[in-house]
Amino acid sequence: MSRGKYIYFKMGRVLLFLGLLGGECLSQSRGRARDYGIDIGILPTGRYNAITDVEGVCVGHTTIIKGDSIRTGVTAILPHSGNIFQERVPAAVYVGNGYGKLAGSTQVEELGEIETPIVLTNTLSVPVAVSAVVKYTLSQKGNEDVGSVNAVVGETNDGWLNNIQGFHVTEEDVWQAIQKAKSGPVEEGSVGAGTGTTCFGFKGGIGTASRTLTSDLGGWTVGVLVQTNFGGILEINGAPVGRELNRHYLPGKVPTQEWGSCMIVVATDAPLSYRNLKRLAARAVFGLAKCGGFSSNGSGDYVIAFSAHPKCRIKNHSEETVVSVWDVKNSRMSPLFLAVVEATEEAVINSLFQAETMVGNGHRAEALPISEVLTICTKYRVLNWGTGLPKGSKENR
Repeated sequence: MSRGKYIYFKMGRVLLFLGLLGGECLSQSRGRARDYGIDIGILPTGRYNAITDVEGVCVGHTTIIKGDSIRTGVTAILPHSGNIFQERVPAAVYVGNGYGKLAGSTQVEELGEIETPIVLTNTLSVPVAVSAVVKYTLSQKGNEDVGSVNAVVGETNDGWLNNIQGFHVTEEDVWQAIQKAKSGPVEEGSVGAGTGTTCFGFKGGIGTASRTLTSDLGGWTVGVLVQTNFGGILEINGAPVGRELNRHYLPGKVPTQEWGSCMIVVATDAPLSYRNLKRLAARAVFGLAKCGGFSSNGSGDYVIAFSAHPKCRIKNHSEETVVSVWDVKNSRMSPLFLAVVEATEEAVINSLFQAETMVGNGHRAEALPISEVLTICTKYRVLNWGTGLPKGSKENR
């Protein structure tokens, strides 16, 4: 390496280090997995590597941090920006382990459709979030005579860092998350419903990722958003990170929680029926397993999957007796299955990489030690498989 290139490289490392130190509570400063050469899977990502790569899908957060014990929030996912009640989307729910509360899931199972924004929050705030989503839906133009609303609200328990019994989430917080929902890059880490969560013994939070298929495979996109709050033995690209750090469930030096949960929201622009969305949702759990999760007894692991394809929308006031259903045929589903597994795996890892150390409710959740993780990943030769950084860059810090 020439002296000029060496100085440039060293300066880049210094600037990166300073950038990582600056901006307390700004999870974006830590970078995502791919920023460090961790390329998961074989499929390409979408433009933002986020659930919002699926056209029309929007995400909004309300983050609530007050005093020394309030660390919670709300995350809203909108299948499209119109009146969802009047133009519903086909959807399905898959339960990996049912230790949790997913309001509205039985009607989704019965009818195979979603009619409201999907909202994530903490366990004890599900009732207030349901009330807020119902009121939001009734307030929309065209819904004046609506007499029943099936609000879809999921949760994980952030009671380790958050005074969960204080009921700090309000209807206004939910409305704000919905109103702030937008397309484009999605904020990750300790934000929204992931503000007070932990994962694999480290600070968890919101994570997202996407995969796109080539035109010969359908040309569709699959996007995933996760709210991580579960335990296990962390693996990254197959590298035994949790074991190497001696921080994991059971015999680890600092055991991670056995309890917890993970909410997974899957969006795709592939035209899928309820049946194939159910199949797609079931594969998302494999992404958790690839990260080292195992759906312990106390882990509520739920997947909500929907199709945002415009021709799949279900008109509420349609007078047709028989309707046509768009659906990808079974023999073409496998690439979508792979896409959801890869996107879920990467979304979980992004939630860890983006989350900052947080103190709350008398407890401390350490951020994933990125430099140590990269050393481990280098040892097991799992960096720069795809379009990551050149050899000898960040991973050797």
